[in-house]
Amino acid sequence: MLIAEDLLLLLYDDETGKPLTGSPGLDYALAGAVVVELTLLGKVDITTEADDGKPGRLKVLDPSPTGDPLLDERLAVVVEKAGKKPKDVMGKLSKKLRDPVLQRLAERGILQAEENKVLGLFPVTRWPAKDAQHEGEIRASLENVLKLGTQPDERTGALIALLSALDVVPKVVTDAVDRKALKRRAKEIAESDWAAAAVRRAVQDMQAAITASIVVASSSAAASGSS
Repeated sequence: MLIAEDLLLLLYDDETGKPLTGSPGLDYALAGAVVVELTLLGKVDITTEADDGKPGRLKVLDPSPTGDPLLDERLAVVVEKAGKKPKDVMGKLSKKLRDPVLQRLAERGILQAEENKVLGLFPVTRWPAKDAQHEGEIRASLENVLKLGTQPDERTGALIALLSALDVVPKVVTDAVDRKALKRRAKEIAESDWAAAAVRRAVQDMQAAITASIVVASSSAAASGSS
């Protein structure tokens, strides 16, 4: 399972099949998850000051295919946009990403597609859980880290950081008594040394890119609405 698949499971309500947060944040977070996955695979990196004094830019380490079509499509985007800041590439990385991830989860029997109509007119697809076993394991890992204080592995740490960037941790870990403490713990994890330097750079830059992209998209929408 990809980090993006695990993230999407957490961001959809098991019963209603509706997302817990809207666009573009959810889609940017998925794109961020893919970049982190590519970093874990040694395919991409985020530059530092040692790279010609231009830190915080996408860098390709190995452009060869991963064998996963979804990852390879996004790797091709990174190859094309190498040298750009992540926030400037989030739009292209996130384009037409969510539906393929949902379809993959449905093909595995984890989610199921339900066709409905809003107001009896507008078609919409919901994605409720069909087999929640894997998601339950993910949630158990999150709770061990966020509530019991255990050290996260790289995948769990990345998930927590991406959820924190979307400010949805309390919506995912719903039985926490102290929501502020939960959010504070998630932020601590996002900023701590739970992963190798390359992965940590990728996660932190993806967090910043998600936040920046949401702000830009919201500002553009507000400007369009007022014109």
